[in-house]
Amino acid sequence: MSQERWTEVDRYIEDALLGPDAALEQALAASSEAGLPPIAVSPAQGKMLYLIARVHGSGRVLEVGTLGGYSTIWLARALAPAGRVITLELEPAYAQVAAANVQRAGLSDRVELRVGPAIESMRSLVAEEAGPFDLVFIDADKQSTPEYFTLALELTRPGSLIVTDNVVRGGAVADAATDDPRALGMRRFHELLSREPRVSATTIQTVGRKGYDGFTLALVEPE
Repeated sequence: MSQERWTEVDRYIEDALLGPDAALEQALAASSEAGLPPIAVSPAQGKMLYLIARVHGSGRVLEVGTLGGYSTIWLARALAPAGRVITLELEPAYAQVAAANVQRAGLSDRVELRVGPAIESMRSLVAEEAGPFDLVFIDADKQSTPEYFTLALELTRPGSLIVTDNVVRGGAVADAATDDPRALGMRRFHELLSREPRVSATTIQTVGRKGYDGFTLALVEPE
């Protein structure tokens, strides 16, 4: 199997199950034109997030890492009535692009975008007692994922879901000798999960147009 085949299959899935979507396509185009890195979730992954949020009946969603707002649009579309997404972005230029994309999609009334270091923003949310969130999606710098997850636990409740992206790092997460800081962040994340009694979690490997990676799904358990 090859990257070419994985991408071909993703395109087949997108044509068969997703179809064209002007707002999402414009969001990707605007992000590319603005020079944002092409690291948004794939269309199939975006649809997966949407379905997870729908199945869970999520009314309050926290997204850690906005980029150009592509996944934000998917999550905002899935909200229960009167629901809201709070999304956190470090880079002001990225946030500006994301805000325009969300507005173009007609979802500005459902999305609150906060700019600044995500750890600081999450601590502010804790101080504001802004939780609990029904769903948290973590997709920011990989080195800080353990810290994001720990703060996410303070912002959720039993029954909440925490989804974390890019956790396999092309298999590097299993390499004890790796010196890649992003893979080391994900190793620390899995070590944290293994000791954390408040969640039940699993990690699934994935392949597709974004290569070989994976995501973690964690359910917050009753105390």
